[in-house]
Amino acid sequence: METNLVIEGLKFMGLGMVTVFLFLTILIFLMTLMSKILHKFFPEVQPNASSSSKNTQNNKKIVAAITAAIKHHRES
Repeated sequence: METNLVIEGLKFMGLGMVTVFLFLTILIFLMTLMSKILHKFFPEVQPNASSSSKNTQNNKKIVAAITAAIKHHRES
């Protein structure tokens, strides 16, 4: 009984590549499905315009405080 090891190796390589390809394809399909289901039941909340203006005011205060601290540190 003579078997060609190269042919057997190529068969196993092909089987392994097909298995991995099918697994990744199923994984992508299931992740897409899960994402659609989650977005259906838990939609993303859109931020209000008033909250963004509060954030910019807070950021301006923080920048002013940091600038004052740096100026004080350089003078002392």
